[in-house]
Amino acid sequence: SLPITAEHGLAMLDAALGLDLPAVVASPMNLSAPAGERHALLRGLVRKAPRKPAGSGGSAGAGTVFGAGFAELDEEAQRGLVLEVVRENVAAVLGHADQSAIEDDTAFGELGFDSLMSIELRNRLRTVTGAKLAGTVIFDHPTPVALAEFVRTTVLGSRSRTAAVATAGGTDEPIAVVGMACRFPGGVTSPEGLWRLVSEGLDGTSEFPANRGWPDLYDPDPERTGSSYVRTGGFLHGADGFDPEFFGISPREATAMDPQHRLLLETAWEALENAGIDPTSLRGSRTGVYTGLMHHDYAPRVGRYAASLEGFVGTSTAASVASGRIAYTLGLEGPSMTVDTACSSSLVATHLAVQALRQGECS
Repeated sequence: SLPITAEHGLAMLDAALGLDLPAVVASPMNLSAPAGERHALLRGLVRKAPRKPAGSGGSAGAGTVFGAGFAELDEEAQRGLVLEVVRENVAAVLGHADQSAIEDDTAFGELGFDSLMSIELRNRLRTVTGAKLAGTVIFDHPTPVALAEFVRTTVLGSRSRTAAVATAGGTDEPIAVVGMACRFPGGVTSPEGLWRLVSEGLDGTSEFPANRGWPDLYDPDPERTGSSYVRTGGFLHGADGFDPEFFGISPREATAMDPQHRLLLETAWEALENAGIDPTSLRGSRTGVYTGLMHHDYAPRVGRYAASLEGFVGTSTAASVASGRIAYTLGLEGPSMTVDTACSSSLVATHLAVQALRQGECS
């Protein structure tokens, strides 16, 4: 066989990435060989496509046992059938005897999937359903139930996207704030609590938190570095009360996460509940996430523990990940952006979100 140079190998890799094929073999051809030999080699690599049954049509899933009569089933029956197929194949890839160990809402990463397993599952589902699925399908739809819904709509020949919040009908329609959530010093954990703090003129300052392992920082000398000449300030005393399991996050990753990421996850969930929306109902919708973030001082502090938190420090402290983390957790498929324009970050993020709504880029 002929050797493959680094340049040639990279060129073939680039070409292969653009192909929608389950397997690609990189094999250089001896162009100096007789034409007959080259053509025979090529013919040996070509596999005839299976003949479609008459009247099978062109939609995904047509011509397969799975696709026969699938569209005539009611929606609940369709979902049940596809979810069963997905669970069976997930169990097979993981080596389980049956699908009872596979929970519908458990992320594939938690189930033990790696990149090779994701490709194997994709190939199995393509064979069974006839649906055209990308190699990254389990990352885009990270749980069995989410993947099953995507496969179902793909098999039907269309990708349905249902938004739980009505979008503006035109550029002149007003945009309303329908849900809020917040965290502020003074024990404020809700919009109602913030209003009470302001309307009653309450004091939002307090002594230093006792649950963060801080040393005694007080020193009456204002010129002494590394100390504070005041004993009170505005603190979020409950910032350490994050529930990582609720959001499908491991304790080690939660430790590495910038507290701002934790608070954003909590308040994003609460803002939707405050609006009367089930946060899980937005999965697959074109809902956008625009986040204003300006402080980035957690990374150097957590960096000293990088050895024990290896693999999480980079993504868990990057501002760019904050908005994407919300979108990924809730399964939102609209625009996702983190804005840092210093003190105006929240204002600019709101402006961008409004513009995206008016232009129909998200819901």
